Amino acid sequence: MSMAAKQARGKKANDVIFATNSQAQEAAKQYGKENVLIGTVGSILDENGDIVFLKVVEDEFRNLPRNEYVAYAPIEGLKEFVEACKQECFGQSRPDAYIEGIATAGGTGGIHHLVHNYTELGDKVITADWYWGAYKQICQDNGRELVTYPLFDENYKFNFEALQSLVLDIAEKQENVVVIFNTPGNNPTGFSLCDSDWDNVLDLVKGIVNTGKNKVIIGVDAAYIDFSGPKEDVRRFFKKFEHLSKDILTVVCYSISKGFTMYGQRVGCMLGITSDKEVAQEFFDVNQMTSRGTWSNINRPAMRTVANIVLDPEKLKRYEEERNCYSRLVEERAGILECEGKAIGLPMLPYMGGFFATIPSDNPKALADELKKENIFLIPVAGGVRIAVCSIPKRQITGLAQRIYDAMKRVGQL
Repeated sequence: MSMAAKQARGKKANDVIFATNSQAQEAAKQYGKENVLIGTVGSILDENGDIVFLKVVEDEFRNLPRNEYVAYAPIEGLKEFVEACKQECFGQSRPDAYIEGIATAGGTGGIHHLVHNYTELGDKVITADWYWGAYKQICQDNGRELVTYPLFDENYKFNFEALQSLVLDIAEKQENVVVIFNTPGNNPTGFSLCDSDWDNVLDLVKGIVNTGKNKVIIGVDAAYIDFSGPKEDVRRFFKKFEHLSKDILTVVCYSISKGFTMYGQRVGCMLGITSDKEVAQEFFDVNQMTSRGTWSNINRPAMRTVANIVLDPEKLKRYEEERNCYSRLVEERAGILECEGKAIGLPMLPYMGGFFATIPSDNPKALADELKKENIFLIPVAGGVRIAVCSIPKRQITGLAQRIYDAMKRVGQL
């Protein structure tokens, strides 16, 4: 018997990431933290295995006035927070365009609003085949369908031809074409689109809207932008979204979970970029209303913390220096894995930044289960095993490539 409405029946949480992390934590209690390698959840851990809370962020957060902890925030978010997100997300590459922002429940909330407000019931939403699993859940829960194209070609380059084929097909069937790009620092691969990739994407999009039949919404999930390379270098592609047709809307989903190490505060900001003033106002209006109809308003103290840091040059300088130290640490960890893997011929998808790297596998679950026997906890995803390089100390990541290689041999995958 079911009491749920038809569209809700059968829904059930089966989050392999948090389930595997729970197993890892239990193993750590039993065998000792030093003897268990935990590469599961996307949070930065320091070299002692403790979760990182940037000191400048913690100090600001803990010393807010009493009112900032308990008062409601505006539905669209604090004005200063939205401006801080524009400044910190775009850096020196802020597009010359109309830009509106709406505070969201993490970057996830921005993806939800993007799907909910820019596609119709039954529509398809496009993303690459290597994607964060919540995209599919968001689409399904909103009565949409997530469809994918192969992210990589045979040379592990961006597979533009596959994207083009799928986009043109969807454009024949629905008016609004929504494409989500998780870049830079794709979860789960660490891959990022380069300038020429974006040029090809925008040429394709311009061609589609020039027919007069379609509108295109480019979604950019930029959750890992602060851990994907030098700040201004990885943001330059944002300038490409200026002076576009009014039938092209770019929506950047920016998260403070990663860059500001406030994962559990669940705060983000969706930023709409358009050449048309009316489209910008509509972006603000419809997404504000959807926020009202879902979570109403979000975490005020976290928003105030971000605003106070970003809009104060001295605090911003200290914040960026501290964050950059951890960005380099994650980069060093990934570098160890890449270097050792390359030396022994371990297959690995292209990593350019972010929290994760992925080993391709024909049977990810079998490989992950084999590694658990050695108290190595990684996440099986479709097509491979994901390694959270953000959370593994360098002393543990050293030698990990060999251990994965050996496990792949044991289960007949090499």
